Amino acid sequence: GSAETWTHAHPSGEVEVFLDPVLPPATLVIVGAVHIAMALTRLAKVLGFRVVVIDPRRRFATSERFPEADALLMQWPDEGLRAAGLNPSTAVAVLSHDPKLDDPALLAALRSPAGYVGALGSRRTHARRRNRLLEAGLKEAELERLHAPIGLDLGGGSPEEIALSILAEIVASR
Repeated sequence: GSAETWTHAHPSGEVEVFLDPVLPPATLVIVGAVHIAMALTRLAKVLGFRVVVIDPRRRFATSERFPEADALLMQWPDEGLRAAGLNPSTAVAVLSHDPKLDDPALLAALRSPAGYVGALGSRRTHARRRNRLLEAGLKEAELERLHAPIGLDLGGGSPEEIALSILAEIVASR
């Protein structure tokens, strides 16, 4: 937010009001401690994001793989997302590529106040995911918030290029 000052008439005379909103830090919550998530964490930290990584799989969610993460939650995505406390300055990137993790994460994130929700996957994967989420009771309007396939189409293929496309879309959507 930007600071502003305005004058307000008051019975005892004019009062000058100064308002300087302090927003919570932009937070990126990543579901799925996969290879792309490692690159995404590094790049998001460079851009000043607080980064939370959620994955119940112990061999993926390690501090060796994610030394820069602010929090590493070894929980099921829906529990982890509740613990992360999603708000309008939170972006959620769902990257596990496993419906057992992705679907509960998307159901929770798309019903939350998170400012951005995106999921990895091809258009074909997304069409199947769409049907599963609607069958699970997600409303069409909630589903429309989903950025899928995640990221701007930069044509990149490496984890770092994919991470850049995801962060570019998150920044553009803010």
